[in-house]
Amino acid sequence: MTDATQQAAVGVRVRGRVQGVSFRHYTEMEAKRLGVVGWVRNEADGSVSGEFYGTPQAVAALVEWCHSGPPRARVERVETVSLPTPAQLPAAFGVKF
Repeated sequence: MTDATQQAAVGVRVRGRVQGVSFRHYTEMEAKRLGVVGWVRNEADGSVSGEFYGTPQAVAALVEWCHSGPPRARVERVETVSLPTPAQLPAAFGVKF
């Protein structure tokens, strides 16, 4: 990771058929491939949410990936919001329960 001034920080909410299709697992694998840190989790309303931190290009690529997701997902909508970059970035990407 580079210093925080060169980082993008994005909150994501993915809606559609995104639970029960390994969306979190595939997101974690894609994030690690891209060098993005943060987290992803299932929400009670059936959506998947997460926070992504990394270079602007890597974060944009992960958000773009979320528009299709894993093979069995049916993504209807991806909502994003810019977040402040925390003073301490997460050390890795993980699944929250």
